[in-house]
Amino acid sequence: MQKGGRGPGAGSAQISHLAIKHWPEGERPRERLVREGSGTVSEAELLAILLRSGTRGATALDLARTLLSKSGSLRNLARMTFHDFMEMRLGLVRATTLAAAFELARRIPVRDNDGKPFLRSPEDVIQWISAKLKDLRHEEFWVLLLSASNQLMHQIRVTKGTLNSSLVHPRECFADALKTRCASVIFVHNHPSGNPEPSQEDRAITRQLVDAGKILGIPVQDHIIVADSEFTSFAERGLL
Repeated sequence: MQKGGRGPGAGSAQISHLAIKHWPEGERPRERLVREGSGTVSEAELLAILLRSGTRGATALDLARTLLSKSGSLRNLARMTFHDFMEMRLGLVRATTLAAAFELARRIPVRDNDGKPFLRSPEDVIQWISAKLKDLRHEEFWVLLLSASNQLMHQIRVTKGTLNSSLVHPRECFADALKTRCASVIFVHNHPSGNPEPSQEDRAITRQLVDAGKILGIPVQDHIIVADSEFTSFAERGLL
């Protein structure tokens, strides 16, 4: 995937300081996307299209390149919040546009399947919910409620923020499971650090939830930790 913007060609030295609307039509990111297809346009050019305009002395493409450079990668940029973009002095319109675009991208893999998937392996779970969690900079704890055939019935966020046993309590974790009379549950949470290894607190919480599930008659099939492109399954590790 391209990371830089192609920008002006032969006459770049003369026109790079001009607003993009004054560039030759063949060099403008929006016109290139229409003419050549979105797959041929660089990350910086796509961002420039979203930004629409630059700032004093910098085009939208210059601004896009600066954002990619400061963040280090498109993924890191996607993790930023509206408030992060405002702190970068992008302005209300640009900040809300980027925040909305990245949020839509996160939601597509999660909500693009109206048929409710069957979650029969950790890989199935990751495919379903990873995009929602992997780029977050805070921890979230989710419970997936399953039918007797392991079809997803509901997905519920239990808590948001640093996980501890006082926040992730069996009462909240199993409340909806009892209401819906689901057959079993899978717990999922993310590690913003990128390290998928379970902490001592993760292990303690899991033991508590497994024990509670046994008392309630609702088996805990797994507890999965998502960290960037990696994950840890408590079931596969034999930690349940």
